[in-house]
Amino acid sequence: MQIAKKQTKQIKLNMNDFFDKIGVLIALVILVVVLSIFAPNFATSSNIFSVLQQIAVNGIIAVGMTYVILLGGIDLSVGSIVAFTGLVVALAMKNGIPVIVALLIGILVGGAIGFLNGVLISKVKLQPFVATLGTMTMFRGLAYTITNGQPVYQLPEFFTGLAGFIGLVPKPVIIMILAFAIGGYSLKYTKFGRHMYAIGGNRVASQLSGINVKKQEMWVYTLSGICCSVAAILLTSRMGSAVATAADGYELDAIAAVAIGGTSMAGGKGSVSGTLIGALIIGVIANGLNLLNVQQGPQRFVKGLIIILAVVIEAVRQRKAKN
Repeated sequence: MQIAKKQTKQIKLNMNDFFDKIGVLIALVILVVVLSIFAPNFATSSNIFSVLQQIAVNGIIAVGMTYVILLGGIDLSVGSIVAFTGLVVALAMKNGIPVIVALLIGILVGGAIGFLNGVLISKVKLQPFVATLGTMTMFRGLAYTITNGQPVYQLPEFFTGLAGFIGLVPKPVIIMILAFAIGGYSLKYTKFGRHMYAIGGNRVASQLSGINVKKQEMWVYTLSGICCSVAAILLTSRMGSAVATAADGYELDAIAAVAIGGTSMAGGKGSVSGTLIGALIIGVIANGLNLLNVQQGPQRFVKGLIIILAVVIEAVRQRKAKN
Protein backbone atom coordinates (compact mmCIF):
# COMPACT_ATOMS: atom_id res chain seq x y z
CA MET A 1 0.00 0.00 0.00
CA GLN A 2 2.79 2.39 0.93
CA ILE A 3 4.67 1.53 -2.26
CA ALA A 4 1.58 2.37 -4.31
CA LYS A 5 1.25 5.71 -2.50
CA LYS A 6 4.90 6.52 -3.15
CA GLN A 7 4.55 5.66 -6.84
CA THR A 8 1.42 7.83 -7.09
CA LYS A 9 3.21 10.73 -5.40
CA GLN A 10 6.21 10.35 -7.73
CA ILE A 11 3.97 10.34 -10.80
CA LYS A 12 2.23 13.45 -9.47
CA LEU A 13 5.58 15.20 -8.93
CA ASN A 14 6.76 14.28 -12.45
CA MET A 15 3.51 15.58 -13.93
CA ASN A 16 3.85 18.81 -11.93
CA ASP A 17 7.41 19.29 -13.22
CA PHE A 18 6.19 18.69 -16.78
CA PHE A 19 3.37 21.22 -16.53
CA ASP A 20 5.68 23.73 -14.82
CA LYS A 21 8.01 23.66 -17.83
CA ILE A 22 5.12 23.82 -20.29
CA GLY A 23 3.66 26.72 -18.31
CA VAL A 24 6.87 28.76 -18.64
CA LEU A 25 6.99 27.99 -22.36
CA ILE A 26 3.36 29.06 -22.79
CA ALA A 27 4.15 32.29 -20.92
CA LEU A 28 6.97 32.96 -23.42
CA VAL A 29 4.66 32.36 -26.40
CA ILE A 30 1.97 34.66 -24.95
CA LEU A 31 4.58 37.34 -24.30
CA VAL A 32 5.82 37.15 -27.90
CA VAL A 33 2.27 37.41 -29.25
CA VAL A 34 1.38 40.40 -27.04
CA LEU A 35 4.56 42.30 -27.94
CA SER A 36 4.06 41.54 -31.62
CA ILE A 37 0.68 43.30 -31.36
CA PHE A 38 1.74 46.33 -29.31
CA ALA A 39 5.26 46.75 -30.75
CA PRO A 40 4.96 46.15 -34.53
CA ASN A 41 8.74 46.14 -35.05
CA PHE A 42 9.15 43.31 -32.57
CA ALA A 43 8.18 40.46 -34.92
CA THR A 44 10.64 41.39 -37.69
CA SER A 45 13.39 38.87 -38.46
CA SER A 46 16.13 41.43 -37.83
CA ASN A 47 14.73 42.20 -34.37
CA ILE A 48 14.33 38.50 -33.49
CA PHE A 49 18.00 37.87 -34.29
CA SER A 50 18.88 41.01 -32.36
CA VAL A 51 17.04 39.63 -29.31
CA LEU A 52 18.88 36.31 -29.62
CA GLN A 53 22.21 38.10 -29.87
CA GLN A 54 21.39 40.23 -26.83
CA ILE A 55 20.43 37.25 -24.68
CA ALA A 56 23.51 35.22 -25.69
CA VAL A 57 25.72 36.87 -23.07
CA ASN A 58 23.14 36.56 -20.29
CA GLY A 59 22.33 33.02 -21.38
CA ILE A 60 25.93 31.84 -21.03
CA ILE A 61 26.25 33.52 -17.61
CA ALA A 62 22.93 31.92 -16.61
CA VAL A 63 24.27 28.42 -17.39
CA GLY A 64 26.93 28.91 -14.70
CA MET A 65 24.38 30.53 -12.39
CA THR A 66 22.13 27.47 -12.78
CA TYR A 67 24.97 25.28 -11.51
CA VAL A 68 25.51 27.56 -8.53
CA ILE A 69 21.84 27.84 -7.55
CA LEU A 70 21.28 24.09 -7.98
CA LEU A 71 24.00 23.67 -5.38
CA GLY A 72 22.07 25.97 -3.04
CA GLY A 73 24.39 28.94 -3.55
CA ILE A 74 24.34 32.33 -5.27
CA ASP A 75 26.92 34.26 -7.31
CA LEU A 76 26.58 38.05 -7.20
CA SER A 77 30.03 38.58 -8.75
CA VAL A 78 29.18 37.50 -12.31
CA GLY A 79 28.76 41.04 -13.70
CA SER A 80 32.08 42.17 -12.22
CA ILE A 81 33.84 39.06 -13.55
CA VAL A 82 32.52 39.86 -17.03
CA ALA A 83 33.73 43.46 -16.83
CA PHE A 84 37.14 42.59 -15.38
CA THR A 85 37.93 39.69 -17.71
CA GLY A 86 36.77 41.71 -20.71
CA LEU A 87 39.26 44.42 -19.76
CA VAL A 88 42.03 41.84 -19.22
CA VAL A 89 41.46 40.38 -22.70
CA ALA A 90 41.32 43.84 -24.33
CA LEU A 91 44.46 45.10 -22.55
CA ALA A 92 46.33 41.90 -23.43
CA MET A 93 45.56 42.38 -27.14
CA LYS A 94 46.42 46.09 -26.98
CA ASN A 95 49.83 45.11 -25.59
CA GLY A 96 50.60 42.86 -28.52
CA ILE A 97 49.55 39.49 -27.14
CA PRO A 98 48.04 37.29 -29.90
CA VAL A 99 44.24 37.13 -29.87
CA ILE A 100 44.01 33.39 -29.11
CA VAL A 101 46.45 33.71 -26.21
CA ALA A 102 44.54 36.74 -24.89
CA LEU A 103 41.30 34.74 -25.00
CA LEU A 104 42.90 31.89 -23.04
CA ILE A 105 44.21 34.38 -20.48
CA GLY A 106 40.70 35.80 -20.08
CA ILE A 107 39.19 32.35 -19.54
CA LEU A 108 41.88 31.51 -16.97
CA VAL A 109 41.28 34.79 -15.14
CA GLY A 110 37.51 34.21 -15.04
CA GLY A 111 38.03 30.67 -13.81
CA ALA A 112 40.50 31.89 -11.16
CA ILE A 113 38.01 34.42 -9.77
CA GLY A 114 35.35 31.72 -9.68
CA PHE A 115 37.80 29.43 -7.90
CA LEU A 116 38.44 32.20 -5.37
CA ASN A 117 34.69 32.37 -4.73
CA GLY A 118 34.65 28.60 -4.25
CA VAL A 119 37.54 28.70 -1.77
CA LEU A 120 35.93 31.50 0.25
CA ILE A 121 32.67 29.56 0.43
CA SER A 122 33.87 25.96 0.87
CA LYS A 123 37.13 26.45 2.80
CA VAL A 124 36.76 29.78 4.61
CA LYS A 125 33.06 29.01 5.25
CA LEU A 126 31.71 32.38 4.15
CA GLN A 127 28.08 32.54 3.09
CA PRO A 128 27.81 32.60 -0.73
CA PHE A 129 25.97 35.94 -0.61
CA VAL A 130 28.75 37.57 1.46
CA ALA A 131 31.66 36.00 -0.43
CA THR A 132 30.39 36.89 -3.91
CA LEU A 133 29.23 40.34 -2.81
CA GLY A 134 32.80 40.96 -1.68
CA THR A 135 34.40 39.75 -4.90
CA MET A 136 31.78 41.63 -6.92
CA THR A 137 32.90 44.89 -5.29
CA MET A 138 36.61 44.01 -5.42
CA PHE A 139 36.82 43.21 -9.11
CA ARG A 140 34.51 46.01 -10.22
CA GLY A 141 36.78 48.37 -8.30
CA LEU A 142 39.87 46.75 -9.83
CA ALA A 143 38.37 47.18 -13.30
CA TYR A 144 38.04 50.93 -12.67
CA THR A 145 41.52 51.10 -11.17
CA ILE A 146 43.47 49.51 -14.04
CA THR A 147 41.79 51.72 -16.66
CA ASN A 148 41.07 54.90 -14.67
CA GLY A 149 37.51 54.43 -15.88
CA GLN A 150 38.56 54.84 -19.53
CA PRO A 151 37.43 52.45 -22.29
CA VAL A 152 39.86 50.20 -24.12
CA TYR A 153 39.09 50.23 -27.84
CA GLN A 154 40.60 49.74 -31.34
CA LEU A 155 40.67 45.98 -30.87
CA PRO A 156 41.84 43.53 -33.59
CA GLU A 157 39.39 42.85 -36.41
CA PHE A 158 39.65 39.08 -35.86
CA PHE A 159 38.49 39.55 -32.29
CA THR A 160 35.55 41.82 -33.11
CA GLY A 161 34.56 39.30 -35.78
CA LEU A 162 33.70 36.83 -33.02
CA ALA A 163 30.41 38.70 -32.60
CA GLY A 164 29.65 38.45 -36.33
CA PHE A 165 27.29 36.15 -38.20
CA ILE A 166 27.33 32.75 -39.84
CA GLY A 167 24.69 33.28 -42.47
CA LEU A 168 21.80 34.93 -40.63
CA VAL A 169 22.70 33.44 -37.25
CA PRO A 170 24.88 35.49 -34.84
CA LYS A 171 27.97 33.58 -33.69
CA PRO A 172 27.27 34.37 -30.00
CA VAL A 173 23.92 32.56 -30.35
CA ILE A 174 25.69 29.44 -31.62
CA ILE A 175 28.11 29.59 -28.68
CA MET A 176 25.19 30.06 -26.27
CA ILE A 177 23.44 26.99 -27.69
CA LEU A 178 26.64 24.98 -27.24
CA ALA A 179 26.91 26.20 -23.64
CA PHE A 180 23.34 25.12 -22.88
CA ALA A 181 23.88 21.76 -24.62
CA ILE A 182 27.02 21.06 -22.58
CA GLY A 183 25.30 22.23 -19.40
CA GLY A 184 22.25 20.08 -20.02
CA TYR A 185 24.33 17.01 -20.81
CA SER A 186 26.53 17.42 -17.74
CA LEU A 187 23.53 17.74 -15.42
CA LYS A 188 21.59 14.82 -16.85
CA TYR A 189 24.24 12.27 -17.75
CA THR A 190 27.31 12.82 -15.56
CA LYS A 191 28.20 12.03 -11.97
CA PHE A 192 29.13 15.69 -11.55
CA GLY A 193 25.54 16.71 -12.37
CA ARG A 194 23.98 14.08 -10.13
CA HIS A 195 26.16 15.21 -7.24
CA MET A 196 24.99 18.79 -7.79
CA TYR A 197 21.34 17.81 -7.38
CA ALA A 198 22.19 15.67 -4.37
CA ILE A 199 24.10 18.44 -2.56
CA GLY A 200 21.41 21.00 -3.31
CA GLY A 201 18.72 18.63 -2.07
CA ASN A 202 20.46 17.58 1.14
CA ARG A 203 24.00 18.72 1.87
CA VAL A 204 24.48 16.64 5.05
CA ALA A 205 23.20 13.44 3.46
CA SER A 206 25.50 14.03 0.47
CA GLN A 207 28.52 14.33 2.75
CA LEU A 208 27.56 11.16 4.61
CA SER A 209 27.17 9.29 1.31
CA GLY A 210 30.76 10.11 0.38
CA ILE A 211 30.35 13.08 -1.95
CA ASN A 212 33.19 15.61 -1.66
CA VAL A 213 30.97 18.64 -1.17
CA LYS A 214 33.83 21.14 -0.83
CA LYS A 215 35.47 19.99 -4.06
CA GLN A 216 32.12 20.15 -5.87
CA GLU A 217 31.53 23.71 -4.65
CA MET A 218 34.94 24.87 -5.84
CA TRP A 219 34.37 23.30 -9.26
CA VAL A 220 30.90 24.82 -9.61
CA TYR A 221 32.02 28.36 -8.80
CA THR A 222 35.05 27.92 -11.07
CA LEU A 223 32.76 26.89 -13.92
CA SER A 224 30.56 29.91 -13.21
CA GLY A 225 33.65 32.10 -13.58
CA ILE A 226 34.57 30.40 -16.86
CA CYS A 227 31.04 30.98 -18.20
CA CYS A 228 31.45 34.65 -17.26
CA SER A 229 34.77 34.90 -19.09
CA VAL A 230 33.25 33.41 -22.28
CA ALA A 231 30.38 35.89 -21.96
CA ALA A 232 32.93 38.70 -21.43
CA ILE A 233 34.73 37.80 -24.65
CA LEU A 234 31.49 37.89 -26.64
CA LEU A 235 30.29 41.12 -25.03
CA THR A 236 33.63 42.89 -25.58
CA SER A 237 33.73 41.65 -29.17
CA ARG A 238 30.21 42.90 -29.87
CA MET A 239 30.86 46.31 -28.30
CA GLY A 240 34.26 46.65 -29.96
CA SER A 241 35.65 47.95 -26.67
CA ALA A 242 36.01 47.07 -22.99
CA VAL A 243 34.76 49.32 -20.20
CA ALA A 244 34.72 49.05 -16.42
CA THR A 245 30.95 49.61 -16.38
CA ALA A 246 30.25 46.61 -18.63
CA ALA A 247 27.75 43.99 -17.46
CA ASP A 248 26.41 46.20 -14.66
CA GLY A 249 23.34 44.46 -13.26
CA TYR A 250 23.89 41.27 -15.26
CA GLU A 251 23.76 39.24 -12.05
CA LEU A 252 20.10 40.29 -11.76
CA ASP A 253 19.36 39.09 -15.31
CA ALA A 254 21.11 35.75 -14.73
CA ILE A 255 19.34 35.10 -11.43
CA ALA A 256 16.02 36.10 -13.00
CA ALA A 257 16.55 33.69 -15.93
CA VAL A 258 17.33 30.82 -13.54
CA ALA A 259 14.40 31.60 -11.22
CA ILE A 260 11.88 32.02 -14.04
CA GLY A 261 13.13 28.77 -15.57
CA GLY A 262 11.96 26.87 -12.49
CA THR A 263 15.22 26.22 -10.66
CA SER A 264 14.61 26.22 -6.92
CA MET A 265 16.48 29.02 -5.15
CA ALA A 266 16.95 26.58 -2.26
CA GLY A 267 18.84 24.22 -4.57
CA GLY A 268 18.40 20.62 -5.68
CA LYS A 269 15.82 21.18 -8.43
CA GLY A 270 16.02 22.75 -11.86
CA SER A 271 17.43 22.45 -15.37
CA VAL A 272 19.35 24.46 -17.95
CA SER A 273 16.50 23.98 -20.44
CA GLY A 274 14.28 25.92 -18.05
CA THR A 275 16.99 28.54 -17.69
CA LEU A 276 17.11 28.94 -21.48
CA ILE A 277 13.38 29.69 -21.54
CA GLY A 278 13.88 32.09 -18.62
CA ALA A 279 16.68 33.89 -20.48
CA LEU A 280 14.45 34.18 -23.55
CA ILE A 281 11.65 35.67 -21.44
CA ILE A 282 14.02 38.23 -19.89
CA GLY A 283 15.43 39.13 -23.32
CA VAL A 284 12.01 39.43 -24.93
CA ILE A 285 10.72 41.63 -22.09
CA ALA A 286 13.78 43.92 -22.25
CA ASN A 287 13.56 44.23 -26.04
CA GLY A 288 9.81 44.82 -25.99
CA LEU A 289 10.08 47.51 -23.31
CA ASN A 290 12.85 49.21 -25.30
CA LEU A 291 10.67 49.21 -28.42
CA LEU A 292 7.86 50.72 -26.34
CA ASN A 293 10.29 53.43 -25.10
CA VAL A 294 10.11 52.35 -21.44
CA GLN A 295 12.96 53.79 -19.36
CA GLN A 296 15.60 51.68 -17.58
CA GLY A 297 14.17 52.40 -14.13
CA PRO A 298 10.80 50.73 -14.78
CA GLN A 299 12.59 47.91 -16.63
CA ARG A 300 14.66 47.08 -13.54
CA PHE A 301 11.52 47.24 -11.42
CA VAL A 302 9.84 44.71 -13.71
CA LYS A 303 12.86 42.35 -13.55
CA GLY A 304 12.90 42.50 -9.76
CA LEU A 305 9.16 41.86 -9.63
CA ILE A 306 9.55 38.86 -11.93
CA ILE A 307 12.21 37.34 -9.65
CA ILE A 308 9.93 37.75 -6.61
CA LEU A 309 6.97 36.20 -8.44
CA ALA A 310 9.10 33.28 -9.66
CA VAL A 311 10.38 32.56 -6.14
CA VAL A 312 6.85 32.86 -4.67
CA ILE A 313 5.47 30.44 -7.28
CA GLU A 314 8.30 27.99 -6.51
CA ALA A 315 7.57 28.22 -2.76
CA VAL A 316 3.88 27.49 -3.38
CA ARG A 317 4.80 24.50 -5.57
CA GLN A 318 7.08 23.10 -2.87
CA ARG A 319 4.35 23.40 -0.24
CA LYS A 320 1.90 21.59 -2.50
CA ALA A 321 4.47 18.85 -3.22
CA LYS A 322 4.89 18.18 0.53
CA ASN A 323 1.14 17.79 1.07
